Amino acid sequence: MVKQKFGEKVTGFDIPVLNEREIRAAAGLWFLVMFISIAIVIATWKFTMLKFATTVFLADFLIRVFVSPRFSPSLILGRLVVRNQVPEYVGAVQKKFAWSIGIVMAATMFVTLVILNLHSPINGLICFTCLIFLFCESAFGICLGCKVYPLIYGKKARYCPGEICDPKSKHPIQMTSAVQLGVMVAFFALAGVLGYGLKDYFSQTPQLIMGMEQPNSLRKAPF
Repeated sequence: MVKQKFGEKVTGFDIPVLNEREIRAAAGLWFLVMFISIAIVIATWKFTMLKFATTVFLADFLIRVFVSPRFSPSLILGRLVVRNQVPEYVGAVQKKFAWSIGIVMAATMFVTLVILNLHSPINGLICFTCLIFLFCESAFGICLGCKVYPLIYGKKARYCPGEICDPKSKHPIQMTSAVQLGVMVAFFALAGVLGYGLKDYFSQTPQLIMGMEQPNSLRKAPF
């Protein structure tokens, strides 16, 4: 494998590509970090971890785009996590575009939250959007930034995960029947009814087992 421009030159591909599996792993790790950071803000109104995570996130994505994905710490960690899995290749150019969107969001957060020490609904919207991007990438293998790429550049992205750039007829195992849809709707409807009907029961504070006394620090939790 020889490095060429942005991405990797792999036999059988005529453009530079990246390993989607390590990208998804890195996205999952970043989702976990950002989710915890935002949860801490919501629960305690302390921004320390979120400021730190934003700074490191921006640095990581700057390395990806302006240096090389090969030296991105999160992608290196993702590579180690999925090192025993067969690579799934994706076009590098659309990933670079998607990560550039991430840099814009992270830079906005860094300037307003870290440097100027300001918070506003704009910060919350950016955090929420970032979580959606990371979750879709890690959980579903859907790169939302890559979806925007053809709209901006006017050309179709190549080598997308799951061959979604070149949709073909679905396999039988991908088909969803009316019965399956009905079961799904009924399940979530029943879950909603049970949740509403048992909300008072679910809201009860759990008791410690074996007569243990709850620590004072946990008696007045901020959530």
